[in-house]
Amino acid sequence: MPLRQYILTILAVMACVFTTQAVAPRLQASLITCYPGPEIYELEGHEALRIHGINEHGEAIDSVWNYGVFDFAAPNFVGRFVKGDTDYMVWGYPFQWFMPQYMERGSQVVEQDLNLPPEETFRLLRRLQANALPANRTYRYNYVRDNCSTRVAAMIDSAVSPRRIIYPDEVTFTTFRDAMRHYHRNYPWYQFGIDLVLGSGIDHPLTPRHEIFAPLRLMELAGEARLSDDGGPLVSRTRTLYPGRGDATLGPTPWYLTPMAVAVALLLISIGVSIYGWRRKRVVKWWTSLYFCVLGLLGCVVWYLVFISTHDSTSPNLLSLWLNPLQLLVGICVWWRRTRQVAMAMCVVNLIILTVLACVWPFQAQCTNPAVFPLWGATAVLSALFPLLYRYEKNV
Repeated sequence: MPLRQYILTILAVMACVFTTQAVAPRLQASLITCYPGPEIYELEGHEALRIHGINEHGEAIDSVWNYGVFDFAAPNFVGRFVKGDTDYMVWGYPFQWFMPQYMERGSQVVEQDLNLPPEETFRLLRRLQANALPANRTYRYNYVRDNCSTRVAAMIDSAVSPRRIIYPDEVTFTTFRDAMRHYHRNYPWYQFGIDLVLGSGIDHPLTPRHEIFAPLRLMELAGEARLSDDGGPLVSRTRTLYPGRGDATLGPTPWYLTPMAVAVALLLISIGVSIYGWRRKRVVKWWTSLYFCVLGLLGCVVWYLVFISTHDSTSPNLLSLWLNPLQLLVGICVWWRRTRQVAMAMCVVNLIILTVLACVWPFQAQCTNPAVFPLWGATAVLSALFPLLYRYEKNV
């Protein structure tokens, strides 16, 4: 082989080797916090990870890793979600696709650069890529223990290990329910539903680590967190990517449309109906039937969540003693003479249940919505009237 051709061959081989070698990645990881939006699943905000820079192949990348993806069009999505089959997914895609939806709804978006060395940032990217593979991307979502925010925090923990992230010791909220009430303050009916169907599992005392289930709280805690080895800050820089608009969420609900106002109105109506019935010596069947049928239907929902669904926060729920399907017996049996004994028996059971709940409630862990107590009063008034008037059966 001529010397010139030999030299050219060697140079070509060397060029091939050097061009196929990986380059040292120069990547930046950051937390992306999106402020609340108007939809129910947006009330605590949203958390994602952004990784951008030069990857190991020398290519420029700008990706976002989103653990809040779900397929609402999947068959029986709502039914499976209520049962507890809450499958969410993680997806990685270009960051430019991420921002428009939050800008369109007017939610503020904040970015916090993470103070991680190149090897840890690259490790985080690799783990996110593995996590987003089709075999791994789906996870069982839990509203407070395994969501878009807790998943992001767990991935950062795994990337910095064996170092630890030390969050501040202060807690802002006493329980998960307390945190929910803060973020749902303009959505009282949504919180009322949560207070009815979720039991004592969300009333345990919180640590700062528990509070990161709320993306806005994770943003606050991450801004004050330190790394265990050198005490350096977890976040090196914070900036606002989009300032947001004031119309991203609903305003406060008028007091006269809140659950408490409606519950008090139902109590006053029940008292008025009962006084009218006592004077006439007859049960006002239409109101009694309507009230207890609604109570029984709510009881069906609560019992389904307590005894059938796999949600870990719906049981135990003391309210299921009062909100139970047997309330339908009163609503239905009040109409016919032959079945009124069944309705009366259920009314007596109601009085026993409400007495027990009133006695034990101050001494147990579960908290509930204040609007529940006027409803207890309405149930007690209507339940007491029926046995009192039963002796006037011919007139009832």
